[in-house]
Amino acid sequence: MNGESGRPKLPATIWMLGLTSLLMDGSSEIVHAVLPLLLVNGLGSSIFLVGIIDGLAEATASVTKIFSGALSDHWQSRKWIAAFGYGLSACSKALFPIAATPLAVFFGRFADRLGKGIRGAPRDALVADWVAPEHRGYAYGVRQAMDNAGAVIGPLLAILLLQLYAGDVTPVLWWAVVPAILSVSVMMVGVREPAPSGPRMPRPFPLHVSELRQLGRPFWLAMGFLFVLLLPRFSEAFQILRAQDVGVSPAWAPMALVVMNLVSVPLTPLAGIWSDRVGRDRVIAVGFLLLILSHAAMALAQGPLLVWIGAGLWGVHLACTQGIFSALVSDHAPAHLRGTAFGVFNLAAGIAIFVGSAAMGLAWDQLGAGTAFALAAGVNVAGLILFLLPRRPQSA
Repeated sequence: MNGESGRPKLPATIWMLGLTSLLMDGSSEIVHAVLPLLLVNGLGSSIFLVGIIDGLAEATASVTKIFSGALSDHWQSRKWIAAFGYGLSACSKALFPIAATPLAVFFGRFADRLGKGIRGAPRDALVADWVAPEHRGYAYGVRQAMDNAGAVIGPLLAILLLQLYAGDVTPVLWWAVVPAILSVSVMMVGVREPAPSGPRMPRPFPLHVSELRQLGRPFWLAMGFLFVLLLPRFSEAFQILRAQDVGVSPAWAPMALVVMNLVSVPLTPLAGIWSDRVGRDRVIAVGFLLLILSHAAMALAQGPLLVWIGAGLWGVHLACTQGIFSALVSDHAPAHLRGTAFGVFNLAAGIAIFVGSAAMGLAWDQLGAGTAFALAAGVNVAGLILFLLPRRPQSA
């Protein structure tokens, strides 16, 4: 059913999932905005260690998603698994203000990303359970846009609070607990499972080889291409550090994340609609072309201007890829294996981003920031060329 604008009318659960994501991502981005500054300026960590901590935390989330997604398929229930993940992330936020060592920060990030891993695949599969295939790009775009709105609000609050507390990150980190608790409340009250279309039939556990084969060759081929593309898309923490590197004060360095997400919020639903009309691959290719330009701007930056431009281009890249990846996965996955498919995708993405973050941190420490971003752009060019090579058509 279409609204007055001609866009599909989405179920209320999609908007509630979006609000849940907005609140939790706002909380996480408050933490994310100040954590690199705490690690480097307060705890004396190297840039390489920042990359390792962020990469391992994200990899943890990705490994977890394959199990939580499979369980949501096996139990034929998604909401409560996702709610548990949101709850774990909310509890983890209280660990950061009391962290006194990089190891303590890692444990906090580990718990936070473990919660993200538990909730991610069931939540994304729940979107596909509610929305018709021809509108999935738009639905995932809306949810992702609300998530990205939280990623604008979070760093802005972090900057405001850093000014208020004269650069002291500890009270800023305590404030991150508040939206996390609100996020769990919305998830528990506002999100529903769709009514079952028929009797629930017992099925083998989805991680069995015979079940994984049902995902099909087009799905596995798509995962391989996306893995290569994601290698140079490392943690956004490097944007904050690059801003500081070119002279932006630590209290204002998180503005890089604000610029990135402020650009992506209005464009993400539009990119989703575009992908529904012209196909996912074209939009993804445009997104990674923009990431190459973002890396190039960051590599050439001698002052804040090119960093802000690079962050903006990164935001357009996210608009053209984040929600589209989810739509692409749901396009290729059988209904009874959607959670598992999202888990597989996020495992591959997490491994790629971990490798990319660790390599970026090492290159930064050994060769300098400009060279590290230039190398990332080169890897991205190679991945995009491979993605654009002619291949056998895939069913949507």
